[in-house]
Amino acid sequence: MSGQQTVGFVGLGNMGARMTTRLVGAGIEVVGFDARPGAAEACGARPATSPAEVARQARVLLMSLPDSRVVESVVRGPDGLLAGAAPGATIVDLTTASPASTAALHAEAATTGVRYLDAGISGGAAAAEKGTLTIMAGGDGEALAEIAWVFEPIAAQVHHMGASGAGHAAKLLNNFLNAVTLAATAEVMVAGRKAGLDLPQLLEVLNSSSGASFATRNRFPHIVRGDYLEGGLTGRLMTKDIALYVELVGRLGVPSLNAAGPLASFGLAENLGYGDQISNRVVDAIGDVSGGIRVHDTGANTEG
Repeated sequence: MSGQQTVGFVGLGNMGARMTTRLVGAGIEVVGFDARPGAAEACGARPATSPAEVARQARVLLMSLPDSRVVESVVRGPDGLLAGAAPGATIVDLTTASPASTAALHAEAATTGVRYLDAGISGGAAAAEKGTLTIMAGGDGEALAEIAWVFEPIAAQVHHMGASGAGHAAKLLNNFLNAVTLAATAEVMVAGRKAGLDLPQLLEVLNSSSGASFATRNRFPHIVRGDYLEGGLTGRLMTKDIALYVELVGRLGVPSLNAAGPLASFGLAENLGYGDQISNRVVDAIGDVSGGIRVHDTGANTEG
């Protein structure tokens, strides 16, 4: 890793800001762009006025954006990354995005001599802060190896999954399992509360039994104490990820038999006003329609 290298970063939200802070802390100069004024300066980056300006100042260009629609607008157009990127530059899309859109952007970038990698990330805000993300990458393996120094401050594992779109496909598969177990565990915790069970004890049982998951091990031990682990993936973005999963498996000819549950759960959460809050709040949405139940121990089981 060289401190003389410069990285461009577009999208300095929950995840992008944390990753930028890690890069800056490792001695890497970051030039950043975000729609929110002051976002670049807040995480130690040098601000740019557009994605094109970012691309004119760096050879490695990272993006962490809400969805493929935003990615496409950032990559294309007169002020987009491709407008400013020189041949040989590398764009790395850290967004949870549509693999089909990713493959199209990869082909478009190749016509200008720009390399395009998709790099799904997992681990959430906590892993982004610690630099222990897992990265699932698609695209040219040599290009990925050349920018290994960029990932050193932000990721504990980098997996090359295959051709363009493979990283984003792997990310969607992971996020679907995340959505299923989070929604199902939220329902179980509300039911456990209504059944009069001690929820920390129930989690201890689950985590030594066949019902264990990331949600039971890493989320709900905090949630039942009233800590929702704010700052991570919102309920609305979770719904978007499930929809992308359904689109992906539909193209693959695989029946999506288990998507209805999490789509209903996170759809309920959005309709009850939790869409812009962390996806863990799905447990409150289920609690709302179960009699005002809260699973964290506040001395009462219902919201006052």
